[in-house]
Amino acid sequence: MNKSLEDINQSIATDGKKTGFRKILAFIGPAYLISVGYMDPGNWATDLAGGSQFGYTLIWVLLMSNLMALLLQSLSARLGIVTQRDLAQASRETYSPFINYILYFLAEIAIAACDLAEVLGMAIGINLLTGLPLIYGVLITVLDTFLLLFLINKGMRKMEAFIIALVLIIGFSFIFEILFAEPEMGKVLTGLIPTLPNKAALYIAIGIIGATVMPHNLYLHSSLVQTRKFDRSKAGIKQALKYNFIDSTIALNLAFFVNAAILILAAATFYKNGLFHVAEIQDAHQLLAPILGNKWAPILFAVALIAAGQSSTITGTLAGQIIMEGYLNLRIQPWVRRIITRLIAIVPAVIVILVYGESATGKMLIFSQVILSLQLGFAIIPLIHFVSDKSKMKGFHIGKVTQITSWIVALIIVSLNAKLVFDEISRWLQTSDNPTFLWLTVVPLAVGFSILLLYIVFKPFITKAKQEVQNHLPHNFELNFYKVATYNKKNIAISVDFSDADQIAINSAFELGGKEAHYTLIHVVETIGAIFYGENIKDHETTIDEKLLLEYKEILMSKGFNIDILLGFGKPNEAIPKIVNEGVFDILVMGTHGHTGLKDILFGTTVDKLRHKISIPLFIVKNK
Repeated sequence: MNKSLEDINQSIATDGKKTGFRKILAFIGPAYLISVGYMDPGNWATDLAGGSQFGYTLIWVLLMSNLMALLLQSLSARLGIVTQRDLAQASRETYSPFINYILYFLAEIAIAACDLAEVLGMAIGINLLTGLPLIYGVLITVLDTFLLLFLINKGMRKMEAFIIALVLIIGFSFIFEILFAEPEMGKVLTGLIPTLPNKAALYIAIGIIGATVMPHNLYLHSSLVQTRKFDRSKAGIKQALKYNFIDSTIALNLAFFVNAAILILAAATFYKNGLFHVAEIQDAHQLLAPILGNKWAPILFAVALIAAGQSSTITGTLAGQIIMEGYLNLRIQPWVRRIITRLIAIVPAVIVILVYGESATGKMLIFSQVILSLQLGFAIIPLIHFVSDKSKMKGFHIGKVTQITSWIVALIIVSLNAKLVFDEISRWLQTSDNPTFLWLTVVPLAVGFSILLLYIVFKPFITKAKQEVQNHLPHNFELNFYKVATYNKKNIAISVDFSDADQIAINSAFELGGKEAHYTLIHVVETIGAIFYGENIKDHETTIDEKLLLEYKEILMSKGFNIDILLGFGKPNEAIPKIVNEGVFDILVMGTHGHTGLKDILFGTTVDKLRHKISIPLFIVKNK
């Protein structure tokens, strides 16, 4: 099994830390890398718009978004700590290759969109601080790819320290900004009471929530928590969950402070002075100095923006590596992966700036948030399914209350993001010179993604219902035996799949060998996890199949037959020949389902693929 971010997996020991405080410090770090995604340049635009248009009234939306984010990030950390899989790896083990390729494609687009926002934000910050044209700022962002490689080679702790330093720069910058702005603290506290002045406020609130939870953060957190090496006992896992929750709480509350500070700054400067439509980062920067009468205000604003962009790009490229390795089981050189991620973001940014000018950057930031919104449900919903799975979580699954809360949060976030996407597509259709093209491309894609989202929501429930039916033998299960004869075949292998075909295959084998022969029942686990991890897989279906095989053995041995069992993994036409050829068997007995033609295409033709791979006779018994 490949480990998530293998070069830094379990690279930080926590066992030697005896005191509680030192133990907490050993676990602190991953959530700070996550928190930068909640204060990235994509969030700044919605915070500035909310503060400039509605003053302090939408602070409660930021608080609610932060609580939602804390819940989802804690679920992501739980998945990584308990299963030692990141979200992409867990998806690969659960869904079919076709679904996984789509999920990978969507996740890759989200990473590129997120990176686009970080590149633009950092480029804008460089432009505001130094006066360099935006195009040069975009090109300079290529260099931070090499900074990431340098930091990760120095060890995970060094990279975490660098990110925490950037987060502190952002935090201190806004502390001073708030001091310069002198907000009305009474109104700030009033802003924590839920209220929506009008429909425009609802739209901004949706934007704030939509920009808060980033899909790549869920992949990233489930991987970064695995950098800690700790006791894998029940008590050790419980302790790791506790300390990582503390880490997440501190880090995400800091992100809440930064977002609230941006909104409060906009309210105390722009809204207070009647400037109700300041949403562009460049406009906000230019207006700070004349309104506040302090030259440091715009400088600190630009420095914080650069720090936010820099920290977010580092974590975004790490998330890109996790997604590629997790979904595709494909490892390429980390520096190649990170440069590819950066180029995917830089190329469209450069093209748009060259064609439409620097004024288009604000629209690009909004567009990147819409793309992120599209992908969000495809990360949240599988995550909730995985951490609710008792067998996958080994007793550390979430309780019913947490499950219900998580589904409510998912429903709110996905619904609000769907509204954002719907509104954006509607606007494109109304303003486009060629709406037919959009009806033939964008609209079908949106419908297709909606169907896929519904599939991901309901598939685990349907699968679970089927398993409850198929994974239990009937209460009065008995095999009806035919007459017992004798035959010269003494070591007989029988392929079983827990279907109606088993009864006739087993009885036919007994007719060949009688009670003197030695029988081996072979069953192959065909899950995605079994295909990738072979005998190392320990998923729900493997456990159930092993149990059923043992029940077969007990039933048949009670009838006086000499029975062994063997469990194979992967594709039956590959696993069965491997088992047969490595064993000492005289004949293989196999039942078929009797389907031909179209059913062969739908259900496969294991017999045809298998018969030429084994070195012993194959006795095929057709199910009537």
